[in-house]
Amino acid sequence: MLEINFEIDGVKVKGWTGQTIMDAADDAGIYIPRLCDTEDLKPAGSCRVCTVKVNGKPAAACTQPISEGIVVENNTEEMNQYRVDLVEMLFSEGNHLCPVCEASGDCELQAMGYRLGMTYYHHPDLNPNRTIDASHPDILIDSNRCIFCGRCIRASRELDGKNIFSYVGRGINKRIKARREKLADTDADLSDKVFAYDLCPVGCIIRKREGFKKPIGTRYYDHKPIGSDIQS
Repeated sequence: MLEINFEIDGVKVKGWTGQTIMDAADDAGIYIPRLCDTEDLKPAGSCRVCTVKVNGKPAAACTQPISEGIVVENNTEEMNQYRVDLVEMLFSEGNHLCPVCEASGDCELQAMGYRLGMTYYHHPDLNPNRTIDASHPDILIDSNRCIFCGRCIRASRELDGKNIFSYVGRGINKRIKARREKLADTDADLSDKVFAYDLCPVGCIIRKREGFKKPIGTRYYDHKPIGSDIQS
């Protein structure tokens, strides 16, 4: 591997051939916000929250390879406002009622809103009425909370080799669903990594009989903001 040197917000960063901007930033302790990207899954570039400027042009940090001498803008007023706009739209496009959601305190969308200083959103609620699949004895899918990150699709395919989930519909009618008529008709199991690793960033995939099991103060983001595990 060849060493590659570049800058992120004026900080000299060293990476290696084959790394993306996000990979190299993580190694350097520089947090770039993201919602669709997560460890162990191939990057998809679908949420665009990780958008940075590379030599003045926007690019998804999770898919953009590093190259010698590039100048990356990440933690700037412009980029953070762009991320706020995206997160606001995600809140308005789904049914994200945090106080009554089982994922509250462990939700990456909620935590991202806090990190970016978002206290409300400016867009009208679309109030989708998507399918809720409670057919499986152990797992519930509430598509109204889905942010279309694609993690469940990729994890089921890449980690479990099952291809349980897929997207159906287009535009405002797009949703996530089991590839068969309902989840109970698939070979989905709680031991699958897509469920066992809590890969859903919101409250779309819920394990039954476990809701609200963590009291306030013990949830993942109760005491530290999202990205604290990366930021040096």
